[in-house]
Amino acid sequence: MKDLNATFERFGGVMLLPVILAIIAFVLIGRPATWITLTAAGLAMGMMIFLMASGLSLIFGLMDVLNFSHSAFVTAGAFVGATVLGWLTLWIAGSNPVLNIVGLLMAIAVAAVVGGLIGWFFERVIIKPVYGDHLRQILITVGGLIVAEELILMIWGGAPLPVPRPEVLTGSFIIGEVSIEVYRVFAFGLGALVYLGLYLVLDRTRVGLLIRAGVENREMVEALGFRIDRLFIGVFMAGSALAAMGGAMWAGYQGLITASLGAEMMILVFIVVIIGGLGSIRGSLLGAVLVGLMANYVGFLSPKVALLSNMILMMAILLWRPWGLLPAVKR
Repeated sequence: MKDLNATFERFGGVMLLPVILAIIAFVLIGRPATWITLTAAGLAMGMMIFLMASGLSLIFGLMDVLNFSHSAFVTAGAFVGATVLGWLTLWIAGSNPVLNIVGLLMAIAVAAVVGGLIGWFFERVIIKPVYGDHLRQILITVGGLIVAEELILMIWGGAPLPVPRPEVLTGSFIIGEVSIEVYRVFAFGLGALVYLGLYLVLDRTRVGLLIRAGVENREMVEALGFRIDRLFIGVFMAGSALAAMGGAMWAGYQGLITASLGAEMMILVFIVVIIGGLGSIRGSLLGAVLVGLMANYVGFLSPKVALLSNMILMMAILLWRPWGLLPAVKR
């Protein structure tokens, strides 16, 4: 058994799991064109979920904060992004691809900024008084979530809101029998860039080092003269901004959104965070890719089982690795 585990780790370890899942799906599906289409869809879906999950993983894993109001940031990002896209209809619906992309990026950026500002307010007013008390964190963030959802309903109403998609990102790439939506390719690319940025900041900069050191031994870092509370405010704002960015991307993907969007996505987001391991950006990426692929493969092979598939995946992984695949810290 030890030799088997050593061989598995030598050839990539848990990072091989998406490849193994894709190979099994290829055998079961049997049609290469369908398999490629489903794989591309799963990777794009995974990247959008990663944007939402990475924020929760940062807050939950690095700050030890149980933030059950995270879905409010996702929903707010979706509605803010949709509103900005509506204001930029002439850019979005026009034939100029540069204006199309600039308009979408502006909508995503505004959603991220608003999400970060809401995160700052939540951290200062709601989270700060209950650091270290998980029970009170759950109660107060659930209360904050209810208030936030009511505010969203008050501002945008309860009717579904259509989300315009940039003209350049409509349609699909057709290669033989393979069809891949252009928007999915864009979502995958944006998610990959965000992951690269997070990896560089957390693993290759002094700020990332201080954040990780503060998680391990806050008193020692503060004794050296660093203001950990300011760093943690930045982490909370970054996590909230990522959630809002993911919500804006998901809104463009869905085309029609309601105030329940965040709550619906949080099941998958929590599964990703648990599978990947707390505080781990690599783990969140791995978990999101697994969840996206699983959802698309099983949804094609057996639609009735699709709702349970990711729950089963989470249980199987936790039985194998109780701390998740790539946890940053073990609590």
